Amino acid sequence: MNASSPPGQPPSQPQAQPRNPLHGLTLEAIVTALVEQYGWQGLGERIALRCFTSDPSVSSSLKFLRKTPWARAKVESLYLFMLREQQRRQRESR
Repeated sequence: MNASSPPGQPPSQPQAQPRNPLHGLTLEAIVTALVEQYGWQGLGERIALRCFTSDPSVSSSLKFLRKTPWARAKVESLYLFMLREQQRRQRESR
């Protein structure tokens, strides 16, 4: 039974999060987007982690980030920054 459902009620569906840009994204999608935007070297310069600077790969980065909440938070924060910058550039180019 889902912990958010009252007793005797069927399990509820997960809450929609229309204002959360990370909702529905996998960590793999986030890392891949960052690598496409900045490259491994640029990513390693922005977030100094060995998984980005020493023989980097998506799979090795995912293993580390899944075990290290503070590092994952930095990656998610950089992803949100990247999205804001892309939106700002789009507004300026109009």
